[in-house]
Amino acid sequence: MRRGTYGFDAPWPFAGLIAGAAVLLSLTVVSFAFDVAPAGVAFLLGGLYTLASALSYAYTTRRGKFAVWERELDDLDGGEHVLDLGCGRGAVLMTAAKRLSEGRATGLDLWEAEDRTGNRAAAARANARAEGVADRVDLVAGDMRALPFASGAFDVVVSSLALHDIAAAQGRAEGVREAYRVLAPGGRLLIADFQRTEEYEAVLRDLGAANVRRRNLGWRFWYGGPWSATWMVEAAKRSD
Repeated sequence: MRRGTYGFDAPWPFAGLIAGAAVLLSLTVVSFAFDVAPAGVAFLLGGLYTLASALSYAYTTRRGKFAVWERELDDLDGGEHVLDLGCGRGAVLMTAAKRLSEGRATGLDLWEAEDRTGNRAAAARANARAEGVADRVDLVAGDMRALPFASGAFDVVVSSLALHDIAAAQGRAEGVREAYRVLAPGGRLLIADFQRTEEYEAVLRDLGAANVRRRNLGWRFWYGGPWSATWMVEAAKRSD
């Protein structure tokens, strides 16, 4: 049971899907009213398809992504130090923190006072309190391309739908290299994104990371359909 408030991922695309479905279904009614059956059938199919995409988007942002991350983090033993890059309101951060007993969960973000999601720092703090994990959560302001942490400081580093916000390919590569740098030997890196995941995988292979793979996270993490699927890039840091 989630007690925090995590908002709605990128609401404008979702609103566009809803508006598109409404327009297409309205045109369906008009087409059949004027006895233009072929057009009515086409608009009906298009409207239902767009509505299904909107439902997929809503499911992912409200339930699906949480279920996926719960599965991905289920093997935490409770003593790890976990870092969430671009944590926002803390959806993944709190999922990790709930699985920790002696460890700590650190969330890093730019914490812009005014951005498209509002004051995320205040929201993340409120969510940590609501979820009952404030005693094991730290929030740090910082840039993913230059992390303010020592090398090898974290057992697990995660990131969800954040790295693609860095506009330049060089910057995204720096973010991946920094995530790998602060990972302890034997530690695990998990980066979920719907864009640029091939880039992340290539950077990790160049770094010599172990067990690098890229996998589709399935329908629970679709933002509208399989064409906007979320992929996981995972790797481990060699201990030799």
